[in-house]
Amino acid sequence: MEEYVGLTIISEKHDEIKSMLTKKLGRACTVYVGKGGYGNHGESAEKDIIYTVVTRLELPKLKTEIDKIDRRAFLIMGIVKDIKGGMIKRKPFKD
Repeated sequence: MEEYVGLTIISEKHDEIKSMLTKKLGRACTVYVGKGGYGNHGESAEKDIIYTVVTRLELPKLKTEIDKIDRRAFLIMGIVKDIKGGMIKRKPFKD
């Protein structure tokens, strides 16, 4: 049985990362609009937050591709126990 990983990506270069996910890796993603809180006074700015699901074996390649675009990207990873709806297909990453 395949093991899936959900990956949340927060980056100033979100447009480039979305493009890489869809065009180079052939993966779909969901984009949320969020606000970051930072600094001593809790300043905030709107930013796109990307969520995608890949197999456990695909994760290292995806992290490498994200690092090529933005080494400072904030990544949150978690095992996905169950998926309902939508389509999750294994597709080979494009080089």
